[in-house]
Amino acid sequence: MVANVLEVNPERLWESLERSAEIGRFRDVGLRRLALSAEDKQMRDLFVDWVKAAGCSVEIDRLGNIFARRPGTDPSLPPVAIGSHLDTQICGGRYDGILGVLCGLEVVRTLNDRGLQTKRGIEVICWTNEEGARFNPPMMGSMAFAGVLPLESVLATTDDAGVTVGQALDEIGYAGSAPVGRTFDSYLELHIEQAPVLDREGCDVGIVVGGYKTQALRLTINGDTGHAGGTPMAQRRNALVGAGYVIAAVNDIGLVYAVDEGRTTTTRIESFPNLAGTYAEQVKLTIDFRHIDEGRFKAMRAEVDAAIAAAAKKANVDIEVAEGWSWGSELFAPECIELLKSTAKELGLPYREMRSQAGHDAYAVATMAPTAMIFTPCFEGISHNVNEAIELRRSVPGANLLLNAAVARANR
Repeated sequence: MVANVLEVNPERLWESLERSAEIGRFRDVGLRRLALSAEDKQMRDLFVDWVKAAGCSVEIDRLGNIFARRPGTDPSLPPVAIGSHLDTQICGGRYDGILGVLCGLEVVRTLNDRGLQTKRGIEVICWTNEEGARFNPPMMGSMAFAGVLPLESVLATTDDAGVTVGQALDEIGYAGSAPVGRTFDSYLELHIEQAPVLDREGCDVGIVVGGYKTQALRLTINGDTGHAGGTPMAQRRNALVGAGYVIAAVNDIGLVYAVDEGRTTTTRIESFPNLAGTYAEQVKLTIDFRHIDEGRFKAMRAEVDAAIAAAAKKANVDIEVAEGWSWGSELFAPECIELLKSTAKELGLPYREMRSQAGHDAYAVATMAPTAMIFTPCFEGISHNVNEAIELRRSVPGANLLLNAAVARANR
């Protein structure tokens, strides 16, 4: 590194991560900190305490998104924003989203250590319900913030127990009064890769130049309930059988397209009445498919549609298809990508250009502000799993890139 660059405090960053890992601990090494739960409230409270102690002002909007601002010397200028999320999957790890938020906090703390001011403010953001583990769809807080989802429909969304987002926000005290929507100069997000490329290649920094074309589909499979023993096979309209045909076919499509970076899966299944001795009248499925190439994505979508139609015919059921969340492959601003590249070169940090295989809050923010992402490695790409793991020494280069790029942008 050149002599005049800024460096985060690695030990302090790790201490913050370890403190976070105590809140919602699950299966000893993982986390279960679902959005707007008691555990989420506890972590939010700690984050707010930390940013206030670091001299930030705090605003919370009606969605529960938290904005912690370190002021700049020119308050008329929109801030450089850094963000991610603190909620986790139901069997989640310690670093997914969390590393990005706490690296943002570390940016603020490092500037405080040096007594440095920036022209623009720097705003550290915790987005609500990125994971979608309790409330669906994922990235709900950032998408509603960016106007991609209607605010009222988000607040009315229910979890499996029938609790709405609005009720859950009220219950934990995070239904804020700040307006939904604000202006950023730019947005930077650091995240673990959630795939094995960086780890396998021994590279510590990924500069994300785009994503995979992605689509979720919500299927409602309608048949008739009947006796598992008495009903003749030829008369059955078993929705669960139809679901099974879809699940197997979708997975097979993914295996074929995996040769050039295709991905398919079924992520959720609900069956009614879900009882022994009675076959299913209705099943709801969520399927997800992605491809790095848009043309191949369209071909994959055509095969998925054909597989659904074939499954309906074979099982003698009706299948309704509704589109869920989606995003494209070209997401991020060339000016922000170039900022990350030039800063990495100045710092002497080797990096790899790459596309994100996962969804992130940055996708929503990119619709309203120049945006870019930094990836850091995670062990074997394991994520959405309690065994998610990182090495501090391999995370610090990305944290330093975030720090120096954010300061450079904030001083322009």
